[in-house]
Amino acid sequence: MLEKCRREQWRIDDLDWSGAPREMARHDEIAIVQYFTDMAQIERLAGALFREQERKVDDPTLKKIFRTFVADEERHAQSAERLARYYDVHKYQTYKTNPHLAAFFPRFLETIRFMPPDIANVYITTGELILDVALLRSINDHVKDRMSQAAMDLINRDESRHIAVDYHMIEYYASDEYEQKLERMPRPRVTERARATVAFAGMMWFAGPFIRDVFFKPMEVVDPSGKRMKEAFKRVQLLSAKPTVQRRPFSRAMLKLQALYQRPWVRAVFGPVLERAVGVQGSVLVRLIDDADEARARAMSFDELAQEALDAKLVN
Repeated sequence: MLEKCRREQWRIDDLDWSGAPREMARHDEIAIVQYFTDMAQIERLAGALFREQERKVDDPTLKKIFRTFVADEERHAQSAERLARYYDVHKYQTYKTNPHLAAFFPRFLETIRFMPPDIANVYITTGELILDVALLRSINDHVKDRMSQAAMDLINRDESRHIAVDYHMIEYYASDEYEQKLERMPRPRVTERARATVAFAGMMWFAGPFIRDVFFKPMEVVDPSGKRMKEAFKRVQLLSAKPTVQRRPFSRAMLKLQALYQRPWVRAVFGPVLERAVGVQGSVLVRLIDDADEARARAMSFDELAQEALDAKLVN
């Protein structure tokens, strides 16, 4: 994998930026430039998580792999910024990062310093599934332009490597080996746990509006059926079906919140609170897999689940 990561590096200038965008309606141009403006910061969020992964893993090869992922995400961010400039043909307005994303960003950076690596891995895996299976594909289909397609082909190639390693790390953090490692580690001091709790609560308070504005609202435009977003979260739920994943405290907590949300009276009274706590809309908090899906996922290896997630990118 490390050799593949190094071999598949590319530069922004490898792309041919000499053409002109297709003609677009005013509202389409404004939306597309804003999507790419926000995408740049989303990619930097992912880069920050991979930087923490690099810092926290012990394996020297994994450290080098995560270092290439950090470089990938910065290149993706710069590509998104350049795409925003490329499609900003008529200069209809000044574009800034979505304010909810801007508010979330510093709190996220503060929190991931305290975040256990298994929880950080859950966030990066979920985020990259949303990006790869849903958001990037749908934005690209909406743009319908050769420049976007060329950039997305390279970005998606990188993201496929990331997802493969994300699933590998999910397997490791759910393993007996990691459980034994945790048992040998000293418990954090009370003050450290308190700081982490406060930071995490602050981050989650800002996460809901950010995810709503930057992920779900654009998807209502570029994929109004909601099919691709549900497909991305279905992949998360299939991962959560693995017994070893379910035993992790964070996974247990998320599964309990999801189970509460399935009860109609709880959803009617506390639905908005649960959605804010988890950070996603109710359309993907409901159960998206059936018993047969769950049984199949339990029988599959993590590598097979990863490959199935990557194959989902090819489904319309």
